[in-house]
Amino acid sequence: MPPLPESAPSAPTARPTICPGCSEPQAPDDRFCGGCGRDLSAPPPEPEPDASEPNASAQGVPAPGAPAPDAPGLDAAAPAVNGAAADATGAFLLAPPRSGSSEDTLPLGFTARLSDGGENGDDEGEPTAGGGPAATGTGNANATGSRNGTGSTGRSATTGTVCVACGLGGVDDDGYCEHCGHAQPRQRDHQEKELEGVAAVSDRGLRHHRNEDAFMLGTAALPDGSAAVVAVVCDGVSTAYRPDDASAAASAAGSESLLAALERGTSPDDAMRDALMAAFDAVGALAEEESPEPITAHHNAPACTCVSAVITGPVFTVGWIGDSRAYWVPDDRRTPAARLTEDDSWAARMVSAGLMSEAEAYADERAHAITGWLGADAVEVDPHVAAFQPEGPGVIVVCTDGLWNYAESAAEMAEALPADARTRPLASARSLLGLALDGGGHDNVTVAVLPFPASVARAGFPSA
Repeated sequence: MPPLPESAPSAPTARPTICPGCSEPQAPDDRFCGGCGRDLSAPPPEPEPDASEPNASAQGVPAPGAPAPDAPGLDAAAPAVNGAAADATGAFLLAPPRSGSSEDTLPLGFTARLSDGGENGDDEGEPTAGGGPAATGTGNANATGSRNGTGSTGRSATTGTVCVACGLGGVDDDGYCEHCGHAQPRQRDHQEKELEGVAAVSDRGLRHHRNEDAFMLGTAALPDGSAAVVAVVCDGVSTAYRPDDASAAASAAGSESLLAALERGTSPDDAMRDALMAAFDAVGALAEEESPEPITAHHNAPACTCVSAVITGPVFTVGWIGDSRAYWVPDDRRTPAARLTEDDSWAARMVSAGLMSEAEAYADERAHAITGWLGADAVEVDPHVAAFQPEGPGVIVVCTDGLWNYAESAAEMAEALPADARTRPLASARSLLGLALDGGGHDNVTVAVLPFPASVARAGFPSA
């Protein structure tokens, strides 16, 4: 959680750091438990029958163990990317272009074109943070109404002043019932959205107080009359200030920039890179805002990671900063799946530099510390962009680490994804969410599923 204001000194009783009802971790100034709604300032109740949350004993995300065997058909000796070694877990590492050519043929029948702008920086950063509530927005249509940039919508939200649990008390500004203390449903706790050609689901998970992920989906009409399908997924950095605002701002700004650029005829590579920079600027701007409440002296600026995918005809383009990922899963499951992104993380950097084996790096407690992110504290912004042209149909899975922690390798992701994912993307996204929740739901979970080739022939109108 981000740093929070210290509790007022006049509080009559020290509030617990662990909820006595459901064992959920609490901040010092929390009035009610975000998990079960218990009044944390009240004296301990008389012993009652055990009604603890079923997931109170859920374990954390298992630390990555020894690497899984390579997926069949993957070339373990594939060329390195910016010095990165091939991933023994079946991850798909992008190969550099051939000398004198902008393209290179990669495993699985892909033709990929790397498009990183400039050289990768070697400056390491520390993971950053975030905090206040914010809902994902909706992309504005242009004058012709040809773009449909739509944000995620909540399953439920507090719309009145009466508690949904007891029906008696009013709801305070923090979203809790003033009568029974029950936490009211929040819009971002669970969100689902489906457009023609793409679907996404986002969930708070089982261990977090709120959902700090965000996503945006949209379609754009290209100058040639065809349609582009876009998904942007962002993961707020929990150790920073206002992570939920950071992910919401990044997903909204990134998708709006990407859709507008595609409609103007900008190439997908350039549009993706510009969108990542627009998302970076939007998150950085949050640090300029004056906070309405006191903050601790040592807080990190709002920050998040971002991964995006856009389908344009026979090609799809992926862009990312951070450790959110994209995977390719072909319809023909006899063909190996592939991971399309390389994490901006401490472990990935150690492996790429040849300083540690993958098993050693991911066994280290620093393994998942990110070295790239969106936010004012970022030392250097290094957008990664790559384009792919598969030989056959399949789906692109775009997700935060709340999902891939439970299906890390490409083979594991393919095994978890339903066989009919290309024709039922929303059901498939829900199924992947279920995998994460069944595994412990330790983090927020967001996943978008994009069928390839895109099923939408023409953009400009939302699906029914």
